[in-house]
Amino acid sequence: MSGSRILITGTGAVCGAGMGPEAILDAVCAGRSALAPITLWDTAGWPCRVAAEIPDFNPRTLVEDRKLHKLIRRTDLVGIYAAGSALAAAGVVTHRDSLEESAAATFNDRSGVFVGSGGGNYQNQYDFFPLMTEAHGDLAAFGRELTNAVNPMWLLRTLPNNVLGHLGIKYMLKGPNTCITNHSCAGAQTVIEAAAALRAGEADRAVAVGHDTPIEPEMVLYYYRLGLLASSELLPFDARRTGSLFGEGGGAMVLETEASAAARGAPIVGEYLGGGYACEAQGLIAIRDDGDGVVRAVRQALDDAGLRAADVGMIVAHGNGTPQSDASEAAAIRTVFGTASPPVTGFKWSFGHLIAAAGILEATVALASLKRGTVPGIAVWSRPDPDCAGVPVSASAQTPTSDVALVICRGFASTNAALLIRAL
Repeated sequence: MSGSRILITGTGAVCGAGMGPEAILDAVCAGRSALAPITLWDTAGWPCRVAAEIPDFNPRTLVEDRKLHKLIRRTDLVGIYAAGSALAAAGVVTHRDSLEESAAATFNDRSGVFVGSGGGNYQNQYDFFPLMTEAHGDLAAFGRELTNAVNPMWLLRTLPNNVLGHLGIKYMLKGPNTCITNHSCAGAQTVIEAAAALRAGEADRAVAVGHDTPIEPEMVLYYYRLGLLASSELLPFDARRTGSLFGEGGGAMVLETEASAAARGAPIVGEYLGGGYACEAQGLIAIRDDGDGVVRAVRQALDDAGLRAADVGMIVAHGNGTPQSDASEAAAIRTVFGTASPPVTGFKWSFGHLIAAAGILEATVALASLKRGTVPGIAVWSRPDPDCAGVPVSASAQTPTSDVALVICRGFASTNAALLIRAL
């Protein structure tokens, strides 16, 4: 653990439940779910027809620059919006613009961007489908018409690092920059990597972002066929659970060294304490029943933060509603915390599984929960599962036992991440 404190000076988020961490928390605390029939395409006859779309999706609301809309995708819009909201809340640009030229240049050079994106969405290839149909398998005909049928900006629109690049350009953030495409753990990892860069002296501040919009036909169909999606409900840690459901959105945090935050009088909303990351090396979708990867990630985070398990006041579980994942996550919580686990909750029942955005957006809501002094209930939870015994979840709100939250995130290839944050 480094002696340098890493403070959180701004957060931002958007998903089906709201346009910011506080609004999302309001929905969770009120027991409201954004999961509803999919409207993005005709799902008649589909086995899974439910997801949490951002309602009344308006690109101009998310990113005002209409010219930019031609160069980026839906997922990029939500990522840029979440990051912009966090930067505005932190007052980064306002402070930079108040500096004289040379100081502003140094400020830019010491400001980083770390982005977690869902790089594998099938919708990136949909531009080719009409021509493939018209060519009737004739590759030569397909090649001749390719430039006429497919937008020449296709490549630039589908780059997984679009948010990284456009944030740097828009806000003049010239410090360290990284794009992570590691399935569901990507957003959580950006927080860990950004904090590591600050601790190493590579930057004074950084915005960490996770974004994803996985609600599209092939993603839904293939996940369902893998047995990972439910038909209608996402029921974390409940004996009735059958699978997860998608949501779309983005989350962001501005992390800053204590010295940098003090020098500019930044608003302080929380503190990043530590993070951990571990892989079980089981397979692309296989996970261990004992939750070994979660155990090691959480213990790494505790060691990084210099904390004991007893110091954690609430746990935001991955809680994706799939039978094995919830059961193995419960096993991991029992291993780390024994019979003295703090209150446990999960948020995906309200706004779906956001894949690359899940961990970081849930961390922003966890921070807001700590500041309100509440552990929101899992409103849909009603039937305890013996496989999840010993994990203190509840349908109603609980009280955190300290000002520290643990956020757990899991992804394909048996990857696991853990974040520890404190409300200030």
